[in-house]
Amino acid sequence: MSNPIQNRYEFLLIFDCKDGNPNGDPDSGNAPRVDPEDGHGLVSDVAIKRRIRNYAQAAGQQIFVQHGTNLNRPIFEAHEKSEGGFTGAKTKDKVGAARDWMCKQFFDVRTFGAVMSTGANAGQVRGPVQITFARSVSPIFASEFSITRGAVAEDVKNAKTMTDWLRWEAEQPEDKLRTMGRKSQISYGLYIAKGFISAHLAQGTGFGEADLKVLLESLLNMYEHDRSASKGQMSTRKLIVFKHVGNTDPGNTEQNKRQAMLGCAPAHQLLDLGQVVSVRLLDESRPPRHFSDYEVLADASKLPKGVRMLELDYWDEGRFANGWVGV
Repeated sequence: MSNPIQNRYEFLLIFDCKDGNPNGDPDSGNAPRVDPEDGHGLVSDVAIKRRIRNYAQAAGQQIFVQHGTNLNRPIFEAHEKSEGGFTGAKTKDKVGAARDWMCKQFFDVRTFGAVMSTGANAGQVRGPVQITFARSVSPIFASEFSITRGAVAEDVKNAKTMTDWLRWEAEQPEDKLRTMGRKSQISYGLYIAKGFISAHLAQGTGFGEADLKVLLESLLNMYEHDRSASKGQMSTRKLIVFKHVGNTDPGNTEQNKRQAMLGCAPAHQLLDLGQVVSVRLLDESRPPRHFSDYEVLADASKLPKGVRMLELDYWDEGRFANGWVGV
């Protein structure tokens, strides 16, 4: 874990989905999420953070929130491994020590924060990185298709041996050994999520420069390692990052440092479409079916003073170090 970051950041994550379901809604039969008022598609922040966690874990980071685990186990371990060991007493000092151990150990706790007040209790952490629901640029239309599976998964109570199973299958009519189902998907959707990275909150969790690189690399590559038939083809198309560096006299080091941490412009001046970044459907007479149907422009001349911008469509540490632009 490196020293905490000293600059505030915001970012726009632009990704798309073709012939798939980018984020099913369990309250609507797992159909693609949609804003019922305007028809625009939605992808939850939880779905995005899950894929960030999955990629970061594959890249060697320790992750707290994992599939099929009991979160109280690592919380208990935090008490065992922190100063004084596990005593059973949930004193303020002991909870604080366990909280610090969790931040040092787990990338997603340093990044997104966590509620760890269950079990042995390691307190709560407010993470420096927050992400909104993603919203599609254009309205989406979800289609539902019938599908057939040429097999069943019936629990045959009287089958005790392999012979019993074979006899049961032989006795069934052929049309009883297949099932019908439904599958929902969209033809195409281009989505934009907004992200916020607080240097102030990073001081409390230890979210550092190395963590920032892992986060950006994960945002760019997360869909490359999360393929499934239900999601079709999902890809991160562009990641536009804004970095606050300070806008006062270069000789005023302390004031620049303060502005870099707290920010030089409101987030909406950077993230609202039409401010610095614009996204336009090139031909409004037909529905979009590919990323090339849109024009995405980021104009560095519109950046507020003291803010730098970086455009990435793949992870490149050299561009991260030297590719920032601004007025």
